[in-house]
Amino acid sequence: VQLQASGGGLVQAGGSLRLSCAASGRSFRNKSMGWFRQAPGKEREFVAAIRWAGGIRHYADSVKGRFTISREFDKNTVSLQMNSLKPDDTAVYYCAAEGVRRTPEITALAFYGYWGQGTLVTVSS
Repeated sequence: VQLQASGGGLVQAGGSLRLSCAASGRSFRNKSMGWFRQAPGKEREFVAAIRWAGGIRHYADSVKGRFTISREFDKNTVSLQMNSLKPDDTAVYYCAAEGVRRTPEITALAFYGYWGQGTLVTVSS
């Protein structure tokens, strides 16, 4: 599985952005997918995930009610709609695909085995 993230940019606080992650590889369809972010000087943190079975969604408390993760099987993409953005959302955002799991915890970095290159989101106050 290869992942390509896009859609980042500069936006004012309160605005919206939609990130997209294009996946290639025939095994994409049976993998859970996630988005993480990493702000300068901070560790990479979980943002959102969607399970391949049933489409159950998970969100970090900091983004609940503002961000929505979705996947489009016909386009092999996973999207992250981000509304009501705050300066604290400024980070490089990474999409990730489930790997050979070392943990069942979908919010953990170790759950994922494939990573995109990241796309920068900057929210100005």
